Amino acid sequence: MAKGAASVSDYRALAKARLPHFLFEYLDGGSYDEVTLRRNVEDLQAVALKQRVLRDVASIDLSTELFGKRVDLPVGLGPVGLSGLYARRGEVQAARAAAAAGVPFTLSTLSACSIGEVARAAPLWFQLYMVKDRGFVSDMVARAKEAGCGALLLTVDLAVPGTRYRDYRAGLSGSLRGPASRAFQVLRRPDWAWDVAVRGRPMTMGNLEPLLGSGAALADLMGWVAKNFDASVTWKDVEWVRSQWQGPLIVKGILDPDDARAAVDNGADAIVVSNHGGRQLDGVLSSARALPAIADAVAGRMPILADGGVRSGLDVVRMLALGADFVLLGRAWAYALAARGEAGVAHVLKLIEAEMRVAMALTGCTRIDQLNEQILERSGNQATF
Repeated sequence: MAKGAASVSDYRALAKARLPHFLFEYLDGGSYDEVTLRRNVEDLQAVALKQRVLRDVASIDLSTELFGKRVDLPVGLGPVGLSGLYARRGEVQAARAAAAAGVPFTLSTLSACSIGEVARAAPLWFQLYMVKDRGFVSDMVARAKEAGCGALLLTVDLAVPGTRYRDYRAGLSGSLRGPASRAFQVLRRPDWAWDVAVRGRPMTMGNLEPLLGSGAALADLMGWVAKNFDASVTWKDVEWVRSQWQGPLIVKGILDPDDARAAVDNGADAIVVSNHGGRQLDGVLSSARALPAIADAVAGRMPILADGGVRSGLDVVRMLALGADFVLLGRAWAYALAARGEAGVAHVLKLIEAEMRVAMALTGCTRIDQLNEQILERSGNQATF
């Protein structure tokens, strides 16, 4: 057990105690009144599984295939913005932990460490936003190719930034509190300040330096997001990205079955069922509730990844049973990174693996492909939440 942390919720508490307030709120918060943020967790935890007994579960295989490759777990680290600020060169640490566990790591466009820096440390996927400057988008795709990224995640649910009250109150997103408030919050977290703000320099937004220069910092980032995210994006832009990227293209941010079908028709290789961790349109369905209808709509034509509210290996099993082929962790790994760096991320992945083994054994499953609707308790045609 790592410093008393036995679960993701333990790591959340440790992250809250270590991070400056504005960074923790950025990581932990959602949009508006955070209804969807709560639903993501609560709906997934409410999914009822069938316990089965007297099955031979002595040997359990957690490996699966994705894009023609075997991976050790049906789990990856999803993109989390600013994660390089949660620990010293944080994205590098997280990527190393993922590589050691045999799972993919996804670097956000809004990262502190650049694609090149992370790629020198470990394999990675890259998450791309569509912004108004298409030259910048093309450049990011080219840099992802050069870095040998294994997949490109095109996030499509951020045509406009969500309204996040917590960020505003904590000193981000145009708050009048400004840099003085953030400086005070940093001074209250001396361990983080020494490890990240001093020893982790340069503290810039590595992938945005071509636009913002080498001095690109947090305040620049928020202004850049507000001005540059492109509300005119359509499926034609997905085709345009597809024309420049030959590897697996994953469209992230799907909540509607018709959008899932459109992703198939417009050249995507996979989708992520996601509501952006409850950080965009508050009140929409949780990922868990949206997932079954989308799985029916796609009907095996492409892999379905899912994120949102996953806080344990048991939650991973639930997502797979609801129709996902692969699950992305978000806050779960970021809390651990903030609390204990690479060791924390490695520990969370071990917890996920151990919890999956228990859940699979007690539902009578020994392979990932057995985690389907047959292990769900159902009321009529619906899974019991």
